[in-house]
Amino acid sequence: MKVKMSPGGHFITRCIRMLLHLLCRISFENPEVLPEEGPVILAVNHINFLDVPLVYTHLYPRQTSSLVKTETWDNFFLGKLADLWNGIPIDRNTTDFNALRSAEERLRKRHILMIAPEGTRSRDGKLQRGNPGVVMLALRHNIPVYPFIHFGEELFLHNLKRLKRTDVTLRTGRPFMLRAPDGRVNREIRQKMVD
Repeated sequence: MKVKMSPGGHFITRCIRMLLHLLCRISFENPEVLPEEGPVILAVNHINFLDVPLVYTHLYPRQTSSLVKTETWDNFFLGKLADLWNGIPIDRNTTDFNALRSAEERLRKRHILMIAPEGTRSRDGKLQRGNPGVVMLALRHNIPVYPFIHFGEELFLHNLKRLKRTDVTLRTGRPFMLRAPDGRVNREIRQKMVD
């Protein structure tokens, strides 16, 4: 499903993508693995503030949503961008059932749903232990999970200070389905699955 956005939203999205390509040398590997329509859960790593702009603008014009920390809306510009890009506010200090319901609604609308199982930025690019929300959504809706990694932007600020472009790689992995052993899933099994 193609993104539904105002002409101004399309313009902003294209401008941000062009700016990213001016600041970075971006390589997008295996974009053809992602289907052109239908619900998808994209499990992405979380490095820094460039993650969402990089991934969103390269999935565009697919209809994409993502879970975004509620504090993002404290910043006027970032809040507007999160609204434009279908951000779902999530309170990371609790199990946010409202955010999970909103995520389920986006999947029913056949969006790509970006989830960073780590739940917070690593800053150095090293993968942290994931949270099981992605497992709950994948099992409940029987939707494929596509691993999606990006790396290189952990050097962005360092390179920017030296007026150097940053090499960034985006890579889509092969999808997989999660299956519950004997149909029973408890917290321990969900954590093993996300691990």
